[in-house]
Amino acid sequence: MKHAAIFSLHSSVVTIKGDIAYDANNNVVKYDEDAVAAEANMMALRQERTRLLAETDWWASSDLTMTQAQTNYRQALRDITDNATSLDDVTWPVKP
Repeated sequence: MKHAAIFSLHSSVVTIKGDIAYDANNNVVKYDEDAVAAEANMMALRQERTRLLAETDWWASSDLTMTQAQTNYRQALRDITDNATSLDDVTWPVKP
């Protein structure tokens, strides 16, 4: 996830070898370790949120009507990144 975070934060990075990032001219691209760690945490959080949403996608089928509890659950999942910054500090909504 760290490499994906580096790529996400630095559009000039084209390759990473170990912990060293390089641009297209093979110049080293310096990056902030704390910012990369924060972005990696958010990426992991969004990945889990997306997985949980995918589990309930069938609720939104055209031949079904979601209950208010189902709608609220899905909205709470979409809003999870408004307050949480990592998997360590998230409070997941309860699936109805």
